[in-house]
Amino acid sequence: MKLLNGRELAGFIKERQAQEVRGIRQEHGISPKLAIIQCIDDPVIDTYVRLKKAYGSDIGIEVEHHKIAQTEIAKLLQKLNEDTTVHGIIVQLPLVDPTATDEVVNLVAPPKDVDALGASAVYDAATPMAIMWLLAGYNIDLRGKKIVLIGRGKLVGAPLEKLLRSSGYDVEIVDRGTDDLSEYTLTADIIITATGSPAILYPAMIKHGAVVVDAGVASEDGKTVGDVAPELYDRDDITITPAKGGVGPLTVCALFENVIRAARQSYLQSKDQQ
Repeated sequence: MKLLNGRELAGFIKERQAQEVRGIRQEHGISPKLAIIQCIDDPVIDTYVRLKKAYGSDIGIEVEHHKIAQTEIAKLLQKLNEDTTVHGIIVQLPLVDPTATDEVVNLVAPPKDVDALGASAVYDAATPMAIMWLLAGYNIDLRGKKIVLIGRGKLVGAPLEKLLRSSGYDVEIVDRGTDDLSEYTLTADIIITATGSPAILYPAMIKHGAVVVDAGVASEDGKTVGDVAPELYDRDDITITPAKGGVGPLTVCALFENVIRAARQSYLQSKDQQ
C-alpha cells in the first residue's frame, strides 16, 4: 500500500508560505490577516479554529476570531468587508440555522472570500485545492483516468467537480444515495469520496491498483472518521490517504494560500488607486 501523506507535503508548503508572508511584510508593509466568524458551540469546530489560529501564527498571519450569535453576523461582515487590514474572511460552518448558509456566505466580499463559498468567489475552495495538491505531490496522473467523485456537497464535492472539469478531466459524480455504488467504484482508477458517511467505501468496492482519496469527515462514537472502512487499509495493492494526515493538513495550507493571495491583491488594488 502506498499512502498519500498530506502532512508531509504540508510541511514544505508551510515553510514556503512563511517565507512569502515575510516577503509581503518587508516589501509591501502589509500584515496579512484572516477573520474567522463562528456562531455555534461545538468542540470539533473549536478544534478546527484552534488549528487555523496556530497555523496562522506559525507562518506570520494574524487570525482574528469572532464568536457571536448568528443574528449578528451580517453587521460584523459589513464591518470586516470594509476593514482594509482584514484580507480574508471565513464563516465557520455549520450555522445555528443552516438554512441561511447561502445568504450568509454571500455577504462576504468576494475579494475576501478565502473559503470560496460565495456565488461570486474568485478563489478555489480549500479542500478541492488540497486534493489536487495531494495528487500532484505524489505524481498521480489524472489524464485519461476514470475518476469517480462520491459526494455533491457545497464544501467539497461541487467545487471539486468544477475544478476537475475546468482542468479538462473526465469525472463521474455519484453520492451516498446512488444505487449500487460499487458499480461505479469497481471500474474507477481514482476515487475521491467526501460524503461524511462512515465506512461507505469497503475493500470489495475497489479494484486492484486504484487510488483512493478520503476527504469525508464524520463523527462516530466520539471520534472523527472518514468515508473509508478501516479494513481498506489491509489492502496492499492500492494507493490511499491515511486515516489521519491525508487531505486535512493540506486544506489548512490551501486556505492560507488564499489569504496570502488576497493580501497581495489588496496591495495591488491600493497601488492602482493611488
